[in-house]
Amino acid sequence: MFQLGTHGFLLAALSLVPTRVCCSSAEVPDVPKIAAYFGTKTRYEEVKPNVLRDPLTVNTSVLRPPPGDFCSPVHLTAVIRHGSRYPTVKNIRRIQRLSELLQKDASKTSEGSTERLQELRSRWEPWYTEDMDGQLVRKGRDDLRFLAQRLATLFPSLLSEENLRKRRIRFVTSSKHRCVSSVEAFQEGLQQHWGCHDNAPGYSHSVDDELMRFFELCRGYVEGVENNRTALLEVEKFKHGKEMEAVRRRIAEKLGLSLHLLTPDLVEAAFFICSYELSIKSIHSPWCFLFDKSDAKVLEYKSDLKQFWKRSYGHGINSLSSCQLFHHIFRTLDKAGRPRRSTEAGPEPASILVGHAETLLPLLSLLGLYKDQTLPTASNYHSQHGRSFRTSRIIPYAANLLFVLYDCQRGPRLQLLVNETPLRFPDLQTEDTPLYRDVRATYRHLLDGCDFRRVCEGRVEGRGPNTEL
Repeated sequence: MFQLGTHGFLLAALSLVPTRVCCSSAEVPDVPKIAAYFGTKTRYEEVKPNVLRDPLTVNTSVLRPPPGDFCSPVHLTAVIRHGSRYPTVKNIRRIQRLSELLQKDASKTSEGSTERLQELRSRWEPWYTEDMDGQLVRKGRDDLRFLAQRLATLFPSLLSEENLRKRRIRFVTSSKHRCVSSVEAFQEGLQQHWGCHDNAPGYSHSVDDELMRFFELCRGYVEGVENNRTALLEVEKFKHGKEMEAVRRRIAEKLGLSLHLLTPDLVEAAFFICSYELSIKSIHSPWCFLFDKSDAKVLEYKSDLKQFWKRSYGHGINSLSSCQLFHHIFRTLDKAGRPRRSTEAGPEPASILVGHAETLLPLLSLLGLYKDQTLPTASNYHSQHGRSFRTSRIIPYAANLLFVLYDCQRGPRLQLLVNETPLRFPDLQTEDTPLYRDVRATYRHLLDGCDFRRVCEGRVEGRGPNTEL
């Protein structure tokens, strides 16, 4: 067991920290009824609605070491998705095409058309330009700044002013501009939390695409899934299936467009305009009224099918491609939990790793999280409404996976949180915070056998599609 430090009674102290209560009487902005179904383009607020009224509110009861075992957190590893962003070029071009269709090919507005439809046809103009291409927006910076401040409230001894000033906290990001901007915003949030604006240290982070964009560097994944036309066969079937066809017909009628002009991709583009304008500008876009909840659930399922078969359990190589990141996390935890003399320096207090939805999903799958008994396919949409694999809930903008290592009297313990909510390890369902050695034993097969080069360059089982979960 490693040494109990001066923070042995931290949890007792934390229980006395009041949660922040919103003092403003301002109403929450009008939110579309379909806001919770945007898949990977969902706002973090739909997953954590309390942050709508007060982005700094914190519930300290989410920290759950076992009662009676004096514990204090000694390390935090956080794997975080970037914040809200502009559309990528692919979707910007689809939006532009949809706007052109609306202006040129829509039939004349009928007497029965709604005021919003008239507004959409006559006054809405696409304001997206290709140079935006996935860059972080102001709201995205806020996502990360506020997350940093909430985590600093939860872990004051780890994300402390001293640790920030002395650069004891490790910051790693992918090379993408939206991720670099996100890690800088997270650092800003820590500085604001501790009020160290005047003497704030310069930004310091490392860029590591091998760690945070492993999916581009795994040849087995790129060839077997990314560039394999058959890998997403279920997605293509659903895209042209009866549920999507019904949505397409309804939207074409509402827009006054010929059905053959409104492709499934353009239906999705209209859906995404609603999501972008909410996440970027916090407005209820006139595009949102085109879709009711039943439409949104179909489009969410189409998105989930894509993420399942492209990034998650659909193919074995999807999750195995993240084993380099998996090993990095556990090496960091091993080091933080290693026995040491009282004269030795303490462990690295925190490691903040900023990446993408494509970074988080394979890792969550490797850990065995959100694994349903039945695979989602093009033909079983109606039996999948209760599925746990919902990307709208799992990986919204600013999604986060937290590993909290505690120093306890009976040995190191590890707690897992997803989007600031406690989640139990799949094979350790009786405890919120099991002994770290038990967690390592659960994942021993991966700690000993998940080798990135062998998986991604050699011939191994799991590169082809899974047929069962």
